[in-house]
Amino acid sequence: MNEPRKPSEAKPPRMEPLSRLPLFFALDGKRALVAGTNAGAVWKAELLSATGALVQVFAEKPSEELLALANDPPKGRIAIHRRAWADSDFKDCAIAIGGCESDEEAARFAGAARDAGVPVNVIDKPKYCDFAFGAIVNRSPLVVGVSTDGAAPVFGQAIRAKLESILPAGYARWAEAAKGWRAKVQAAGLSFGGRRRFWHMFTARAIANADHAPQASDFEDLLARTKAEGEGADRGSVVLVGAGPGNPELLTLRAVRALQSADVILIDDLVAPEILDFARREAKKMLVGKTARGPSCKQEEINELMISFAKSGKRVVRLKGGDPMIFGRAGEEIDACKATGIPVEVVPGITAAQGAAARLKVSLTHRRVARRLQYVTGHAEDGKLPLDFQWASIADPKAMTVIYMPKKTIGEFVARAMENSLAADTPAIAVARATRPDERVIVSTLSKLPEVLTGESGPLLVLIGQALADYDSVAVTDVVAEAARLTRTAD
Repeated sequence: MNEPRKPSEAKPPRMEPLSRLPLFFALDGKRALVAGTNAGAVWKAELLSATGALVQVFAEKPSEELLALANDPPKGRIAIHRRAWADSDFKDCAIAIGGCESDEEAARFAGAARDAGVPVNVIDKPKYCDFAFGAIVNRSPLVVGVSTDGAAPVFGQAIRAKLESILPAGYARWAEAAKGWRAKVQAAGLSFGGRRRFWHMFTARAIANADHAPQASDFEDLLARTKAEGEGADRGSVVLVGAGPGNPELLTLRAVRALQSADVILIDDLVAPEILDFARREAKKMLVGKTARGPSCKQEEINELMISFAKSGKRVVRLKGGDPMIFGRAGEEIDACKATGIPVEVVPGITAAQGAAARLKVSLTHRRVARRLQYVTGHAEDGKLPLDFQWASIADPKAMTVIYMPKKTIGEFVARAMENSLAADTPAIAVARATRPDERVIVSTLSKLPEVLTGESGPLLVLIGQALADYDSVAVTDVVAEAARLTRTAD
C-alpha cells in the first residue's frame, strides 16, 4: 500500500558557481574614461561610444586610428586629451578603462579608479580588473555577452560566431519595437494576464518574422487579438508536458516554451532535476510525485491542485517524465480539466523506450525478428502485476516487449512469461536512468532478470525480445561514456 504523501513546494535549484557576474552597464550620457592609445584602448573607446557614453580619452600621442574614431564616433562623443591621466580625471566617471603597458602603471591606474569609486578594467591584465568584457552579439537593444573568464577567448569568440549565425539581424528591429510599444501596452487597459498574453504573441510573431520590419499595424493587430480574447487572457490553463527520459537535450522546443511561460509547475519524481534549468525562474514549482509502493501523492490531490491553480488564472505545466500519454495518467488529468472547463493541451515527449533504444542503438521493430512492438506496465493501480495481461502476446517470440516500471514485479512477470512458453534464454536488457549521465545498462536473459535487477535504483525500463540479440555492448558503452564525459565538460 502506498504511503500518503502531500504535494510540496520544490526549492529552486541553487545557482551553480559563477566565475563572473554578467552585468549590463547603462552608460548613455555618462562619462567614461579611457587611458592609452593601443588597439585595445581604441576598441574599448568605440564600444563605450556605441553605448552613448561621453568618452574621455587620455593619450599623449593619439594614434591615427583613435583620431579617426573621434571624428566619427558610433554614438557618444569622444574627446581626446593629449596628456597623461590624473587622479582628478576619475571624478564623476561611470567606468574606467586602462590600456597600460606595465604592471606598475596598471596598478596605479586601477588604484586611482577604485579610490574614486569607479569600476575599472585594465586591458589584458585580469588581476587589476573589477569587470571583464565578453564577446558581444549585437542585436541592440537585444545584446548577448559571452565570457570564458579569460580562460579561452578564442572559444568565447567561437560561441559568439555560433550565436551570430542563429540570431537573425532582424531581431534588433523587434526588440526596438518592444521598447516603443511597452508604454502603449501599459496604457491599453489590459489586465496583467492580457499584457502577458500580448507579449507572448509578440514574441511568437517576432521569432516567426525576423526579416519583417515591425509596423504600427503589427501592434494594432496584436492588441486587437489580445482584447478579442477578453477574459480568456485571464483564464488559467493546463499543459501536460513530456520531459523525456532524462537528458535535457531531448526536450522539444515546444516543451521549453511551455516551461518558460509557466506560472506553476507540478513535477513528477521521474523528471530529471536538470530539466528545471529551462523553466521560468519565477514559476512556483511543486513536487507531486508518485512512486510504486513508496510515498505517493494521490492522483485526486494532484488533479485538485492543478485545477485550483488554473482556476485562479495561472498557467499550469504538469511536467511528466517521458511522454504524458504513455503510462503517465494523462487521461485522468485531461478528464479533470474538461470537467471543470479548464483549457488543456499536451506537449509530447520522447518516451523512455525510445530514449533507451537510441542509446542502445537497437531497432525495436527490426523487420526480421520483431513483427510487433508492445509497451506494458509493470504494475496495476494496487502496485501489483496486472492480472489482465495477454500472456500469449507476451510470449510471442516475434514480439518486442518493453516493460515500464517493473522494479517490484519483475520476478512474477518473468515466472508467468516462462509459464506461458516464452523461452528462458530470450535476450533481455534493463536500462536504469536511460539517457542520463549515470545511465546503467544491464544485459541479461529473461530468466536471470530478477537476480540481476536486485537493488537497482532510479527509473527502470526492461526490454525483452530477439531484436536485442545483436546488441553491441562495447560500442554502446563507449557512446554512453562519451556522452557522460561531454556532460561533465559542459558543466
